[in-house]
Amino acid sequence: MRKLSSLPSRVTPEIQNLAERIQNPKNPRNTTPSNVKPCESSGQNRVSSSTGKAEFESSNSVSVPALKSHFSAHKQTFKPKPIDHHYLAEVLSRKDWYMLLNHEFNAPRINLTTQIVVSILQNQESVLCALRFYVWVCNASASLVKDQSIRSALSNALYRKGPVLLSAELIQDVRNSGCRVNEDLLCVLIGSWGRLGLAKYCSEVFEQVSYLGICPSTRLYNAVIDGLVKSNSLDLAYLKFQQMEVDNCIPDRFTYNILIHGVCKAGVVDEALRLVKQMEGLGYSPNVFTYTILMDGYFNAKRIDEAFRLLERMKAKNVKPNDATYRSLVNGVFRSVPPNKAFEMLSRWVSSKPNLPKVVYDSIVYSLCDNSLSKNTAMFFRTAEEQGYVPDSSIANIAMTCLIKGLDLEETCRIFEYFVKRGVKVDLSTCLALIEALYKSMREEKGNQYSCWVLEEGLLTNVFSYNMVIDCFCKAKMIERAIETLGMMLKRGIHPNLVTFNTLIAGYCKGRDVINARGMLLMLFDHGFKPDVFTFSSIIDGLCQVNRTLDAFDCFVEMTEWGITPNAITYNSLIRSLCISGDVFKAMKLLRKMQIDGVKPDVYTFNALIQKYCKDHKLDKAQRLLKSMLTLNLHPDNFTYIAFLNALCESGRFPEAKDLFASMESNGCTPDAYVCNSFIDAFVKSGRFQEAQDVWLKYNEKGMTLKPILI
Repeated sequence: MRKLSSLPSRVTPEIQNLAERIQNPKNPRNTTPSNVKPCESSGQNRVSSSTGKAEFESSNSVSVPALKSHFSAHKQTFKPKPIDHHYLAEVLSRKDWYMLLNHEFNAPRINLTTQIVVSILQNQESVLCALRFYVWVCNASASLVKDQSIRSALSNALYRKGPVLLSAELIQDVRNSGCRVNEDLLCVLIGSWGRLGLAKYCSEVFEQVSYLGICPSTRLYNAVIDGLVKSNSLDLAYLKFQQMEVDNCIPDRFTYNILIHGVCKAGVVDEALRLVKQMEGLGYSPNVFTYTILMDGYFNAKRIDEAFRLLERMKAKNVKPNDATYRSLVNGVFRSVPPNKAFEMLSRWVSSKPNLPKVVYDSIVYSLCDNSLSKNTAMFFRTAEEQGYVPDSSIANIAMTCLIKGLDLEETCRIFEYFVKRGVKVDLSTCLALIEALYKSMREEKGNQYSCWVLEEGLLTNVFSYNMVIDCFCKAKMIERAIETLGMMLKRGIHPNLVTFNTLIAGYCKGRDVINARGMLLMLFDHGFKPDVFTFSSIIDGLCQVNRTLDAFDCFVEMTEWGITPNAITYNSLIRSLCISGDVFKAMKLLRKMQIDGVKPDVYTFNALIQKYCKDHKLDKAQRLLKSMLTLNLHPDNFTYIAFLNALCESGRFPEAKDLFASMESNGCTPDAYVCNSFIDAFVKSGRFQEAQDVWLKYNEKGMTLKPILI
């Protein structure tokens, strides 16, 4: 491949016919009305015959533009205009911000709502601007400032972009506007400091609130104690709790719940129970939040049976568990015992308790899927179906993703059809993942059935959904069906975009059909698109797969002629190809060029080289590469570990291999079934049957499906 544009004439007739239909479509594009200016930024890389200039001018003026109203004066006739966050940020950054906001918002025609206030707070780049707007809201509307969603929006902004300290400049800025730092603002600030771990600062500011003209109150004490608990300063929190009496502040239910949360988080449940009794002695009955906090505490202390008994205690006290209570129970069980045991425990509990709320089933399904327990998920669905459980769309999609990866497809299809029958909306991406799995497992009839269902349900409505279907067929190595889908798009008047062609080119290249990949490239050009880094990377990878490494490097050079910078994927294809052909010296040279060009190598880059060195029993060089990999803050994955494990076992260095295998999880890499099976096979081949059995039993108990040990 000396030039990307030198296209061969030997292209399949199907592609030639499609190219003609794209060039001469029967259904022309809809024309844009003359009074509407078309959007020129379509997100596609198109070949342009002329260079256009931006139609917008950037103003360097410091003054704020003329004040404008964001809302219509006649709601019956006009919809309100969207909020101009950039304009508001400009207003809030000025010294006369308070006066300008009054002019902007205090007109009778403007209806300042919670949604608008939250939106403005969330969209301020400067946290000081968000704080100023909240100060203005405090004085503009007493009802809005009490809204918890508004306080949460400011608190999140202060946490993400803070800290904002209570400096003399900030206090003066607030006072210059005619306002003052009040209890509402101080509580939000203290909450943000607590989340950021500034326990000492929380305490110091609280000691000086009198200078701000604020008297200590129960609410203010609650904010400080909560901040100290969040910053893991439980001793300081107790000290403030004891000081409340000195300031004539009486602890309320919120005070006790905050402290109970703190001690439960530390796993000191007995102290939490003491606080509950003290709270009851003051006339405050534990509410659902108290019991939910206690539930977490019991699980933190590994007192599982008492956590379940807490539900009976709530029932006796006539306190109804809420969704958070049930989620805490399910998550706590999975947190406290191995996943398989958690499944057994919760299954027994669900069977003995009819009419449990839907959140229980949702939480169990989510936790099972989170632990990749596909068989247990299917078993649980059978039980849940008998009790009338129907998941919502989000849980159904999570479950299907888990089932497709690890369960027998017949059972997966049965559950999928149950969802469809009960009216559960399953995402197109989930449906296509199932269809792809069916085709890959040679269940073409079932795959065709679901493909027809996708069309009948009207899930294909635009180029993006069609691209997903084309990608599904390409991944299933059914490129002819992908081309048929492209033809279907054209018949329906939906025109392909660059992603469409890139997907098909990648499909052909993965199937090592470089000729038809080039034919698809011709269609890309004919449709007015310019190849991008994904186009080049796919073709380079395809050439490498058919051992045309020289052509791949020619294509690599041509990328720069098109003004396209290669990415890590491009380099990885070439490095892997060089390693396979045995030219490790040139592969290492390309790695250095990659780094010089500012392209950061990834795990796949190093894996190709490490695997080659390990295969050649050059472990010292492989270990040096591993050190370089760790220096770049790249974490070894299962492929990295299996390369070293195989090399060590083949060299008879089993103690080192065992130590490396044992370190995987502590280094953040959980061995998968492939690694475990390979490691077990190495033990068996060397006659170390007991060690093989130990590994097999350990990971089988964790729910991993492993090959039986053949002795």
